[in-house]
Amino acid sequence: MKLGTKLIHAGVAPDPSTGAIMTPIFQTSTYVQTAPGQHKGYEYARTQNPTRDALQDALAAVENGTHGISFGSGLAATDAVMKLLSPGNEVIASSDLYGGTYRIFTKVFERYGIKFHFINMQDAQQIKAHINANTKLIWIETPTNPLLNIIDIAACAQIARQNNLLLCVDNTFASPYLQNPLDLGADIVVHSATKYIGGHSDVVHGVVIVKQDDLAQQLYFIQNSCGAVPGPQDCFLVLRGLKTLHVRMQRHCENGVEVAHFLRNHPKVEKVYWAGFEDHPNHDIAKKQMRGFGGMMSFTLKNDSLEAANKVLSNTKLFSLAESLGGVESLIGHPASMTHASIPREERIKNGLADSLIRLSVGIEDAEDLIADLKKAIEL
Repeated sequence: MKLGTKLIHAGVAPDPSTGAIMTPIFQTSTYVQTAPGQHKGYEYARTQNPTRDALQDALAAVENGTHGISFGSGLAATDAVMKLLSPGNEVIASSDLYGGTYRIFTKVFERYGIKFHFINMQDAQQIKAHINANTKLIWIETPTNPLLNIIDIAACAQIARQNNLLLCVDNTFASPYLQNPLDLGADIVVHSATKYIGGHSDVVHGVVIVKQDDLAQQLYFIQNSCGAVPGPQDCFLVLRGLKTLHVRMQRHCENGVEVAHFLRNHPKVEKVYWAGFEDHPNHDIAKKQMRGFGGMMSFTLKNDSLEAANKVLSNTKLFSLAESLGGVESLIGHPASMTHASIPREERIKNGLADSLIRLSVGIEDAEDLIADLKKAIEL
Protein backbone atom coordinates (compact mmCIF):
# COMPACT_ATOMS: atom_id res chain seq x y z
CA MET A 1 0.00 0.00 0.00
CA LYS A 2 1.36 3.43 -0.98
CA LEU A 3 1.92 5.99 1.78
CA GLY A 4 -0.91 8.34 0.77
CA THR A 5 -3.40 5.48 0.83
CA LYS A 6 -1.98 4.16 4.09
CA LEU A 7 -2.31 7.56 5.78
CA ILE A 8 -6.02 7.64 5.01
CA HIS A 9 -6.96 4.01 5.64
CA ALA A 10 -4.44 2.39 8.02
CA GLY A 11 -5.76 1.47 11.43
CA VAL A 12 -9.33 2.62 10.83
CA ALA A 13 -12.55 0.98 9.69
CA PRO A 14 -16.19 2.08 9.59
CA ASP A 15 -17.82 1.90 13.01
CA PRO A 16 -19.59 -1.51 13.14
CA SER A 17 -22.58 -0.20 15.10
CA THR A 18 -23.41 2.79 12.88
CA GLY A 19 -21.26 2.62 9.75
CA ALA A 20 -19.64 5.97 10.63
CA ILE A 21 -16.63 6.38 8.33
CA MET A 22 -14.72 8.41 10.93
CA THR A 23 -13.69 6.66 14.13
CA PRO A 24 -16.08 7.86 16.86
CA ILE A 25 -14.86 9.79 19.89
CA PHE A 26 -15.40 7.31 22.71
CA GLN A 27 -15.76 9.87 25.50
CA THR A 28 -15.96 7.51 28.43
CA SER A 29 -13.91 6.81 31.52
CA THR A 30 -15.00 3.22 32.08
CA TYR A 31 -16.76 0.27 30.42
CA VAL A 32 -19.59 -1.94 31.72
CA GLN A 33 -18.70 -5.57 32.36
CA THR A 34 -21.19 -8.42 32.03
CA ALA A 35 -19.55 -10.20 34.98
CA PRO A 36 -16.35 -9.64 36.97
CA GLY A 37 -13.48 -9.86 34.48
CA GLN A 38 -15.85 -10.39 31.52
CA HIS A 39 -15.85 -7.45 29.13
CA LYS A 40 -15.58 -6.52 25.46
CA GLY A 41 -11.85 -5.86 25.54
CA TYR A 42 -12.07 -2.57 27.42
CA GLU A 43 -12.06 -2.07 31.21
CA TYR A 44 -10.85 1.44 32.03
CA ALA A 45 -10.02 4.32 29.69
CA ARG A 46 -6.55 5.06 31.04
CA THR A 47 -5.60 1.56 29.93
CA GLN A 48 -7.49 1.42 26.62
CA ASN A 49 -9.79 3.54 24.52
CA PRO A 50 -11.13 2.59 21.05
CA THR A 51 -10.37 6.02 19.56
CA ARG A 52 -6.82 5.84 20.88
CA ASP A 53 -6.43 2.27 19.65
CA ALA A 54 -7.36 3.32 16.11
CA LEU A 55 -4.85 6.15 16.19
CA GLN A 56 -2.07 3.98 17.64
CA ASP A 57 -2.61 1.37 14.93
CA ALA A 58 -2.57 4.05 12.22
CA LEU A 59 0.60 5.69 13.54
CA ALA A 60 2.39 2.35 13.76
CA ALA A 61 1.41 1.57 10.17
CA VAL A 62 2.62 4.85 8.67
CA GLU A 63 6.02 4.51 10.40
CA ASN A 64 6.27 0.87 9.29
CA GLY A 65 6.25 -0.27 12.89
CA THR A 66 4.06 -2.81 14.65
CA HIS A 67 3.12 -0.92 17.82
CA GLY A 68 2.14 2.72 18.37
CA ILE A 69 1.81 4.06 21.91
CA SER A 70 0.17 7.47 22.32
CA PHE A 71 0.79 10.01 25.06
CA GLY A 72 -0.53 13.37 26.21
CA SER A 73 2.38 15.27 24.62
CA GLY A 74 5.68 14.78 22.83
CA LEU A 75 7.53 15.24 26.10
CA ALA A 76 5.33 12.61 27.76
CA ALA A 77 6.44 10.25 24.98
CA THR A 78 10.08 11.19 25.65
CA ASP A 79 9.50 10.63 29.38
CA ALA A 80 8.22 7.11 28.68
CA VAL A 81 11.29 6.21 26.63
CA MET A 82 13.56 7.45 29.42
CA LYS A 83 11.66 5.25 31.88
CA LEU A 84 13.00 2.21 30.02
CA LEU A 85 16.33 3.06 31.71
CA SER A 86 17.63 2.56 35.24
CA PRO A 87 19.82 4.63 37.58
CA GLY A 88 23.44 4.42 36.47
CA ASN A 89 22.58 4.09 32.79
CA GLU A 90 24.04 6.55 30.29
CA VAL A 91 22.58 8.16 27.17
CA ILE A 92 24.43 9.65 24.20
CA ALA A 93 22.33 12.46 22.70
CA SER A 94 22.78 14.88 19.83
CA SER A 95 24.00 18.28 21.01
CA ASP A 96 21.56 20.25 18.86
CA LEU A 97 18.10 19.24 20.04
CA TYR A 98 14.79 20.64 21.25
CA GLY A 99 15.11 22.65 24.45
CA GLY A 100 12.34 20.70 26.17
CA THR A 101 14.18 17.45 25.53
CA TYR A 102 17.39 18.91 26.97
CA ARG A 103 15.42 20.14 30.00
CA ILE A 104 13.77 16.79 30.79
CA PHE A 105 17.11 15.01 30.37
CA THR A 106 19.16 17.35 32.57
CA LYS A 107 16.60 18.66 35.08
CA VAL A 108 14.52 15.55 35.62
CA PHE A 109 16.33 12.33 34.69
CA GLU A 110 19.83 13.36 35.79
CA ARG A 111 18.32 13.62 39.29
CA TYR A 112 17.53 9.90 39.07
CA GLY A 113 21.09 8.89 38.26
CA ILE A 114 20.99 8.79 34.46
CA LYS A 115 23.98 10.44 32.78
CA PHE A 116 23.78 12.25 29.44
CA HIS A 117 26.52 12.99 26.92
CA PHE A 118 25.58 15.69 24.38
CA ILE A 119 27.77 15.43 21.29
CA ASN A 120 27.90 16.57 17.67
CA MET A 121 26.70 13.58 15.65
CA GLN A 122 27.09 14.94 12.12
CA ASP A 123 29.88 12.37 11.95
CA ALA A 124 28.19 9.35 13.50
CA GLN A 125 31.55 7.76 14.25
CA GLN A 126 32.02 10.34 17.03
CA ILE A 127 29.50 8.35 19.04
CA LYS A 128 31.92 5.47 19.57
CA ALA A 129 34.28 7.45 21.82
CA HIS A 130 31.48 7.98 24.36
CA ILE A 131 30.23 4.39 24.64
CA ASN A 132 31.00 2.51 27.83
CA ALA A 133 29.56 -0.37 29.84
CA ASN A 134 26.80 1.86 31.23
CA THR A 135 25.59 3.19 27.87
CA LYS A 136 22.10 1.98 27.01
CA LEU A 137 20.59 4.46 24.56
CA ILE A 138 21.50 6.73 21.64
CA TRP A 139 19.03 9.60 21.16
CA ILE A 140 19.03 11.64 17.97
CA GLU A 141 16.99 14.26 16.16
CA THR A 142 17.39 14.58 12.42
CA PRO A 143 16.93 17.15 11.05
CA THR A 144 17.89 18.78 14.33
CA ASN A 145 16.04 21.60 16.07
CA PRO A 146 16.81 24.41 15.29
CA LEU A 147 20.01 24.16 13.18
CA LEU A 148 18.71 21.52 10.73
CA ASN A 149 21.78 19.33 11.08
CA ILE A 150 21.50 15.92 9.45
CA ILE A 151 22.52 12.74 11.28
CA ASP A 152 23.03 9.43 9.48
CA ILE A 153 20.38 7.16 10.99
CA ALA A 154 21.66 3.96 9.37
CA ALA A 155 25.21 4.62 10.62
CA CYS A 156 23.92 5.28 14.14
CA ALA A 157 21.83 2.11 13.98
CA GLN A 158 24.87 0.05 13.02
CA ILE A 159 26.84 1.45 15.98
CA ALA A 160 23.88 0.76 18.28
CA ARG A 161 23.59 -2.85 17.11
CA GLN A 162 27.33 -3.47 17.45
CA ASN A 163 27.19 -2.30 21.06
CA ASN A 164 23.80 -3.74 22.07
CA LEU A 165 22.27 -0.27 22.51
CA LEU A 166 18.84 1.13 21.73
CA LEU A 167 18.57 3.86 19.09
CA CYS A 168 15.72 6.35 19.44
CA VAL A 169 15.02 8.90 16.70
CA ASP A 170 12.88 11.98 17.26
CA ASN A 171 11.27 12.20 13.82
CA THR A 172 9.13 15.29 14.52
CA PHE A 173 10.80 17.65 12.01
CA ALA A 174 10.62 15.16 9.13
CA SER A 175 7.31 13.42 9.88
CA PRO A 176 6.57 9.90 8.56
CA TYR A 177 5.99 11.44 5.13
CA LEU A 178 9.65 12.36 4.69
CA GLN A 179 11.50 9.78 6.76
CA ASN A 180 10.99 6.37 8.39
CA PRO A 181 13.75 5.68 10.93
CA LEU A 182 12.61 2.14 11.74
CA ASP A 183 13.34 1.18 8.13
CA LEU A 184 16.89 2.50 8.64
CA GLY A 185 17.53 0.40 11.73
CA ALA A 186 16.24 2.54 14.61
CA ASP A 187 14.56 0.74 17.52
CA ILE A 188 12.26 3.55 18.65
CA VAL A 189 10.66 6.51 16.87
CA VAL A 190 9.25 9.45 18.81
CA HIS A 191 7.01 12.21 17.48
CA SER A 192 5.51 15.31 18.93
CA ALA A 193 2.29 14.67 17.01
CA THR A 194 1.32 18.20 17.99
CA LYS A 195 3.37 19.26 14.99
CA TYR A 196 3.16 17.91 11.41
CA ILE A 197 1.09 14.82 12.20
CA GLY A 198 -1.70 16.83 13.83
CA GLY A 199 -0.96 19.66 11.47
CA HIS A 200 -3.60 22.21 12.53
CA SER A 201 -2.22 23.73 15.75
CA ASP A 202 -5.24 22.52 17.71
CA VAL A 203 -3.98 19.52 19.70
CA VAL A 204 -1.07 18.46 21.93
CA HIS A 205 -0.04 14.83 21.51
CA GLY A 206 2.95 12.47 21.47
CA VAL A 207 3.65 9.00 20.17
CA VAL A 208 6.28 6.27 20.43
CA ILE A 209 6.47 3.67 17.65
CA VAL A 210 8.44 0.41 17.76
CA LYS A 211 8.73 -2.94 15.99
CA GLN A 212 9.89 -5.11 18.88
CA ASP A 213 7.20 -6.78 20.96
CA ASP A 214 9.21 -6.64 24.20
CA LEU A 215 9.80 -2.90 23.85
CA ALA A 216 6.13 -2.38 23.09
CA GLN A 217 5.03 -4.27 26.19
CA GLN A 218 7.36 -2.22 28.38
CA LEU A 219 6.05 1.02 26.88
CA TYR A 220 2.39 -0.04 27.21
CA PHE A 221 3.11 -0.83 30.86
CA ILE A 222 4.64 2.62 31.37
CA GLN A 223 1.73 4.28 29.55
CA ASN A 224 -0.82 2.54 31.77
CA SER A 225 1.13 2.77 35.02
CA CYS A 226 2.14 6.43 34.75
CA GLY A 227 -1.04 7.59 33.06
CA ALA A 228 0.21 10.28 30.66
CA VAL A 229 -2.45 9.28 28.13
CA PRO A 230 -4.24 11.52 25.64
CA GLY A 231 -7.98 12.03 25.73
CA PRO A 232 -10.19 10.60 22.97
CA GLN A 233 -10.93 14.05 21.52
CA ASP A 234 -7.18 14.63 21.07
CA CYS A 235 -6.78 11.21 19.46
CA PHE A 236 -9.62 12.00 17.07
CA LEU A 237 -7.97 15.28 16.03
CA VAL A 238 -4.59 13.62 15.43
CA LEU A 239 -6.25 10.83 13.45
CA ARG A 240 -7.97 13.46 11.32
CA GLY A 241 -4.67 15.30 10.80
CA LEU A 242 -2.89 12.11 9.79
CA LYS A 243 -5.28 11.66 6.85
CA THR A 244 -3.99 14.80 5.12
CA LEU A 245 -0.32 14.56 6.11
CA HIS A 246 0.85 13.69 2.59
CA VAL A 247 -0.90 16.56 0.82
CA ARG A 248 0.15 19.06 3.49
CA MET A 249 3.76 17.91 3.48
CA GLN A 250 3.94 18.18 -0.28
CA ARG A 251 3.02 21.87 0.01
CA HIS A 252 5.33 22.43 3.02
CA CYS A 253 8.19 21.04 0.93
CA GLU A 254 7.32 23.09 -2.16
CA ASN A 255 7.07 26.31 -0.14
CA GLY A 256 10.22 25.41 1.79
CA VAL A 257 12.25 25.30 -1.41
CA GLU A 258 11.08 28.74 -2.48
CA VAL A 259 11.46 30.42 0.91
CA ALA A 260 14.90 28.91 1.54
CA HIS A 261 16.25 30.13 -1.80
CA PHE A 262 14.71 33.56 -1.32
CA LEU A 263 16.45 33.91 2.04
CA ARG A 264 19.80 32.66 0.73
CA ASN A 265 19.70 35.21 -2.10
CA HIS A 266 18.67 38.15 0.06
CA PRO A 267 21.53 40.64 0.60
CA LYS A 268 20.67 41.14 4.29
CA VAL A 269 20.69 37.44 5.16
CA GLU A 270 23.96 35.94 6.37
CA LYS A 271 23.23 32.21 6.58
CA VAL A 272 20.30 29.88 5.98
CA TYR A 273 20.10 26.49 7.71
CA TRP A 274 18.15 24.09 5.48
CA ALA A 275 19.13 20.59 4.43
CA GLY A 276 18.02 21.03 0.83
CA PHE A 277 21.05 23.07 -0.19
CA GLU A 278 23.66 20.97 -1.97
CA ASP A 279 26.44 22.54 0.14
CA HIS A 280 24.65 21.77 3.42
CA PRO A 281 26.78 19.42 5.52
CA ASN A 282 25.46 15.87 5.09
CA HIS A 283 23.15 16.90 2.25
CA ASP A 284 23.90 13.57 0.57
CA ILE A 285 22.79 11.72 3.69
CA ALA A 286 19.60 13.78 3.78
CA LYS A 287 18.89 12.82 0.17
CA LYS A 288 19.49 9.17 1.00
CA GLN A 289 17.30 8.90 4.10
CA MET A 290 14.62 11.54 3.38
CA ARG A 291 12.06 11.95 0.59
CA GLY A 292 12.22 15.75 0.71
CA PHE A 293 13.62 18.53 2.86
CA GLY A 294 10.53 19.93 4.53
CA GLY A 295 9.44 23.39 5.57
CA MET A 296 11.63 23.91 8.63
CA MET A 297 14.60 26.29 8.38
CA SER A 298 16.53 28.86 10.37
CA PHE A 299 18.53 31.90 9.38
CA THR A 300 20.69 34.75 10.65
CA LEU A 301 21.08 38.29 9.35
CA LYS A 302 24.28 39.98 8.25
CA ASN A 303 23.53 42.55 10.93
CA ASP A 304 24.03 39.81 13.48
CA SER A 305 22.40 41.52 16.43
CA LEU A 306 19.48 40.62 18.65
CA GLU A 307 17.95 44.01 17.88
CA ALA A 308 17.94 43.31 14.12
CA ALA A 309 16.50 39.83 14.66
CA ASN A 310 13.76 41.20 16.92
CA LYS A 311 12.82 43.70 14.25
CA VAL A 312 12.15 40.88 11.80
CA LEU A 313 10.42 38.74 14.42
CA SER A 314 8.05 41.57 15.32
CA ASN A 315 7.12 42.73 11.82
CA THR A 316 5.88 39.73 9.90
CA LYS A 317 2.13 39.47 9.31
CA LEU A 318 1.62 36.02 7.77
CA PHE A 319 4.41 34.41 9.79
CA SER A 320 2.94 34.48 13.31
CA LEU A 321 5.36 34.88 16.21
CA ALA A 322 4.70 31.74 18.24
CA GLU A 323 6.25 28.56 19.55
CA SER A 324 5.55 25.19 17.89
CA LEU A 325 5.76 24.19 14.24
CA GLY A 326 4.25 22.00 11.57
CA GLY A 327 0.82 23.62 11.33
CA VAL A 328 -0.83 24.74 8.11
CA GLU A 329 -0.07 28.36 9.03
CA SER A 330 3.47 29.76 8.93
CA LEU A 331 5.23 30.50 12.22
CA ILE A 332 8.34 32.48 13.07
CA GLY A 333 10.23 32.05 16.31
CA HIS A 334 13.31 33.00 18.31
CA PRO A 335 14.86 29.78 19.67
CA ALA A 336 17.13 31.49 22.21
CA SER A 337 14.20 33.05 24.08
CA MET A 338 11.42 30.63 23.17
CA THR A 339 11.84 26.95 22.28
CA HIS A 340 15.44 26.63 23.53
CA ALA A 341 15.46 29.06 26.45
CA SER A 342 15.85 26.16 28.88
CA ILE A 343 19.31 25.39 27.48
CA PRO A 344 22.03 27.50 29.19
CA ARG A 345 23.33 30.23 26.90
CA GLU A 346 26.89 28.93 26.96
CA GLU A 347 25.64 25.55 25.75
CA ARG A 348 23.56 27.14 23.00
CA ILE A 349 26.49 29.23 21.76
CA LYS A 350 28.88 26.28 21.92
CA ASN A 351 26.53 24.28 19.70
CA GLY A 352 26.14 27.09 17.16
CA LEU A 353 22.75 28.44 18.27
CA ALA A 354 23.26 32.20 18.10
CA ASP A 355 21.14 34.64 20.08
CA SER A 356 20.08 36.18 16.78
CA LEU A 357 18.95 32.94 15.10
CA ILE A 358 15.43 33.05 13.62
CA ARG A 359 13.49 29.81 13.02
CA LEU A 360 10.71 29.41 10.46
CA SER A 361 7.99 26.83 10.12
CA VAL A 362 6.89 27.43 6.55
CA GLY A 363 3.17 26.72 6.18
CA ILE A 364 1.00 25.87 3.21
CA GLU A 365 -0.08 29.37 2.19
CA ASP A 366 0.92 30.74 -1.23
CA ALA A 367 4.72 30.95 -1.32
CA GLU A 368 4.62 34.32 -3.09
CA ASP A 369 2.74 35.85 -0.16
CA LEU A 370 5.10 34.29 2.40
CA ILE A 371 8.15 35.62 0.58
CA ALA A 372 6.62 39.11 0.34
CA ASP A 373 5.92 39.01 4.10
CA LEU A 374 9.52 38.07 4.94
CA LYS A 375 10.93 40.57 2.44
CA LYS A 376 9.03 43.44 4.01
CA ALA A 377 10.08 42.47 7.56
CA ILE A 378 13.75 42.01 6.63
CA GLU A 379 13.94 45.30 4.73
CA LEU A 380 12.25 47.54 7.32
